[in-house]
This record gives sequence, structure tokens and C-alpha cells, in this order.
Amino acid sequence: MKNTPDFSFISNQVISNYDETSVIYLSLILLGLLAMYFISSYTVKERDDAQKMLFDEHETSLKKQINYEKELIFTKRIYHTHHKAEKVMGFIKEDLRVLSPENINDIKYRVSKYSNFISRVIYDMKWYDPPVQTIRNQIFRTNLNEVIKFLVDNIFLRITSKSNAYEIKLETDPKLPVVPINEFVVWEIIEPLIQNSIDHGGEKGIEINCKTRFDESTNKSFIIIEDNGKGIEQELLKVNENGIKNVFIENVTTKQSGLQNSGYGCYIAYEISKRCGWDIDAENLDKGGCRFTITIYN
Repeated sequence: MKNTPDFSFISNQVISNYDETSVIYLSLILLGLLAMYFISSYTVKERDDAQKMLFDEHETSLKKQINYEKELIFTKRIYHTHHKAEKVMGFIKEDLRVLSPENINDIKYRVSKYSNFISRVIYDMKWYDPPVQTIRNQIFRTNLNEVIKFLVDNIFLRITSKSNAYEIKLETDPKLPVVPINEFVVWEIIEPLIQNSIDHGGEKGIEINCKTRFDESTNKSFIIIEDNGKGIEQELLKVNENGIKNVFIENVTTKQSGLQNSGYGCYIAYEISKRCGWDIDAENLDKGGCRFTITIYN
């Protein structure tokens, strides 16, 4: 007869100890994971809150910077147009002095245009960011050919100091469509470009051509202002990191240093053209001189 000892009570005790140890280790692991989860969640929440505060501060800073830039544009636009308004007021006074029954209709037409331009300048003084509908609106039906002709005949060719320093020629396309842009906003674009050719073309013998053209195939209109002067310095025709030619950057000029009211004309023309939805470009001509081209999408 063979006797086998019973060790089951020992095996059960060992298994029980293992089970207890396993439960303890699993509990510790679970508690560790939960602790890591809560710690990481708290850390992520703190990071998100810090990022949100940083983004809010950055947004506030950007808004301040944008408002500051708009105010600068506003100040420079008014500064640039102020002397234009003074010149136009002089024309009004001169017209009133020579008023007679024979020329009353012509003078009424000119003074009406001059007065509306002064009104636009005063309106611009109230808004550094004027509403879009005061610039572009379907109620505006502006004939660009008429605006350019009036500017040439009654602003530039009327200056008594003109002498023989420059000559302005017009080549207008009668098929040019009217545009839904305020007429006196167009003044603020065209006038500084023509003035640029006068100021930078040379001492005398400058010939300025103001052309309009309509391309029916692409439904685009073009205003071209070119001269036979010295042209634009190559440095000013380079494109900066924002894709803008330097000639259209604020306070960039080739006038003598110390002269006031310089460096804003092309810049203001560029900024206002953008508000109208137009494109403007500058280039030098092979035969000499420069050309500004405004592209209008009808």
C-alpha cells in the first residue's frame, strides 16, 4: 500500500498569496494610470488656457496694430489731399472773380465739380476706414473718360506755373464702360499718378499720355498713364516680401530729402485702387519714361 502526502493546503495558500499580490499590483497600476491621467489632463488644461490667453493677447495686439495702420493711412491720405483741396479752392475763387453771363454755365460746371471734390475731402476727414458703399456702389455711374479729361483740363493744365514744363495728351476709348465707383475716389487715384510723372519726369519737355482702353474679349478696362521722362529707379520696381513693388510702399520717394508731402502719392493710389477692386502696376518703358497701368474688372 502506497501513501501520497496531501500538499493541497500548501498549494492553495500559495495560490491565494499570488492572487492577493496580483490584486495589489493591479490596483497600484490602475491608481498610477489614473494619477497620470489626471496629472496629464490638468497639465494639458493649463497649457490650453495659457495658449488661449496668448492667442487672445496676440489677437488684441493685431487689432491694435491694424487700427494703428489704418489711422496712419488716414492721416497720410488727408495730409496728401489737403494741399489738393487748397489748390482747388484757389480755382473756385478765380472762377468766381471772372464770372460773367457768357461763361456762367462753364463756371457752374467746374465749380460744382470742385465743390464736390472738397466735400469728398471733408468726408474723408471723418473716416479713417470709410464704408465700402461710399466707394463702390451700384448707384455710382462714373464715366472714367470724363473724369480724366476734367482732371487734365481743369486741374493740371490750369496751373499758372505750368509753362512749357510738360504736355498732357488724351487718348480715350469711347467704348469704355461706366464703373460703380465714386467719381471723386477716382480723382484720388488718377491725380497722384499724373502728378508723379510731372514731379519725377524731368525739368522740361515732359510728355504725358493718359489713355483708356476696353478689352471686350476679357471684359477688362485699362487706364494707362505714361511719360517720356527719367523713369522709375529699378530699386523701386523690385517686389517686396508681400508681393508689392516698392514704388507703392508708403513714404518711398525719389524727391529731394526734406520736401514735405512726398512719398505718399503712389502709395495712396495703390491703397485706394485695392478698395475699388482694381489692380495697379508700374513699369519702365524701353524708349524711356515710365507707365502706370490700372486694370478694372467690369
